[in-house]
Amino acid sequence: MIEIISFGFVHAPAPPAETVVDLRRHFRDPHVDPALRELTGLDDEVRAKVIRTPGIPPLIDVLAGTVNAFLVGSAVIPTRVAVGCTGGRHRSVVVAVEVARRVRKDRGVDIRVRHRDIDQPVLPRGGAHGDR
Repeated sequence: MIEIISFGFVHAPAPPAETVVDLRRHFRDPHVDPALRELTGLDDEVRAKVIRTPGIPPLIDVLAGTVNAFLVGSAVIPTRVAVGCTGGRHRSVVVAVEVARRVRKDRGVDIRVRHRDIDQPVLPRGGAHGDR
């Protein structure tokens, strides 16, 4: 079983996982756009913005490859991949959903996607969280 978890570092530590990815410092936060701030990575506008972020498409490719490698190595134990951003509402949600979509398409396996912090309140903007 594969589980991909999106989360926000400011709410709690990263969940236990074989692979943890931190999107905070390298990929621009859609939260900076007031029109996107109250939305989540499940909304088309946020998804489009994140997918167009330089570096995100190849990152999704690499993470899908990582999940596929775990599936080949041992499909009998649960495998978790955790994708984190600051609040867990935008970037991490999009990346988690896209990696799951890609692996489902490539391998035809069932993948559980869980968004740990998507329902947390929107954080005030301030840059104190190591974000760009």
